[in-house]
Amino acid sequence: MRESANSLSCAEFQAQLPELIVYGETIGNHPHFQSCKLCRALLTDLDTIAQAARQLFPIEEPPDALWKQIESEIAKEESDNKLR
Repeated sequence: MRESANSLSCAEFQAQLPELIVYGETIGNHPHFQSCKLCRALLTDLDTIAQAARQLFPIEEPPDALWKQIESEIAKEESDNKLR
């Protein structure tokens, strides 16, 4: 049987963190997070690391011409497959 969110240990909560993040859960509302200073500090550290990583590797949008080239190649491949 699964324990309630209020009685999770730090290890159990931290094991669930990736899943909570992936599914877009509001971690700040999680009962363990609200009651555990250690896990709040961990999440603050993880957020700081993520922000630093975004600065090291900024997201850049490819030029519009690249998307047109990709679409053209896909259309060509689909056309070639229909001819076979």
